[in-house]
Amino acid sequence: MHGPAILPLADAALRGALVALLLLTATRLVRDRADAPAARVGIVLLLCLAVQTLASSPAMEGSGPWWWQAPLIGVSVGNSVLFWVFCQSLFDDDFELRRRHLVTWLAVVALGVLFFAVVVMPQQRELAAFQLAVAIAMRWIPIAFAVLAVVAAGSQWRTDLVEGRRRLRVFILSMGTVYTLMNAAARLASDDGRLSGWMSSLDTAVLLVIVGTLATRLLRVVDGDLLRVPPTAPAMQAPASSPELARPVAAPDPAEERLAAELQRVMTEQHAYRTEDLTIASLAAMLKAPEYRVRRLINQRLGHRNFNAFINGLRLDQAQRALADPAQRELPVLTIALDAGFQSIGPFNRAFKAVTGLTPTEYRRQKLADS
Repeated sequence: MHGPAILPLADAALRGALVALLLLTATRLVRDRADAPAARVGIVLLLCLAVQTLASSPAMEGSGPWWWQAPLIGVSVGNSVLFWVFCQSLFDDDFELRRRHLVTWLAVVALGVLFFAVVVMPQQRELAAFQLAVAIAMRWIPIAFAVLAVVAAGSQWRTDLVEGRRRLRVFILSMGTVYTLMNAAARLASDDGRLSGWMSSLDTAVLLVIVGTLATRLLRVVDGDLLRVPPTAPAMQAPASSPELARPVAAPDPAEERLAAELQRVMTEQHAYRTEDLTIASLAAMLKAPEYRVRRLINQRLGHRNFNAFINGLRLDQAQRALADPAQRELPVLTIALDAGFQSIGPFNRAFKAVTGLTPTEYRRQKLADS
């Protein structure tokens, strides 16, 4: 069998494998993790990627009426937005799916439909100004959202305490960068910004590698390690003096016990959480322990997924106790916030209200009225 005859068969095999993997992963997420924000976005992304994989195949592309092909192209272009939202939902524990995400996705889908209507269907070699603008947008908007997805994967990497998620960040950063550069080069070299021929098959192969790796990790999730299910009630931060900092576990490791005790001492006696710009590295230096052990202790033993959230929880606990103390009634809220380790009043107010549902002033008034 000659080379040219092999390519269609290889392309069909790649697309078939990719679609099967996408549908399998989506089915598993629906069954096991449908309550997790990242899972909900991921399910939609997986299904839309299956549509893109089939729509861009040589057998499907260019066939059928325009009203049938246009939505498929729109969905394919919109996948860049879905991947960006997926990265945000996966790596940001405070992520909330909002109307602006849906509006952005619909706008980019509409761009894909418009591209098909004004650029692909007319099949003109010389494009008018409006057609040229749509074609340029078609090239660059998916690239822009791919870059945003890579940025989302890299953000808060230093403060992420979930080891499996940290490794996944590195994979998306590396493969996302390679895929974005490859895709950008191919689209810029194309007359209409679309992939065709062997480049389309290569795009499918790279997607198969990326989706396969992501699916392997997602399908092996245990106890919500990666895909966070929102709590049914707001989770309150354990006070610095609480025994939660030394919660017993089965078959405790002596070295871990010593590290947990030292962490509790550093937080309760030295109030290390008040330190300006405290990082996991500086805390590990205080504890004279490797970063990975401190990260694992805070994540797996204490149940925190983000270092900044852990530290801010301790700061907020101190602030809550100060605001509820009648002896500190006249102390300004700003002073209490600074004493707890916050650098300014704005972040303190936002974090305080997110945890308690009240502003610091409202909280103080309520607590002192009850005392």
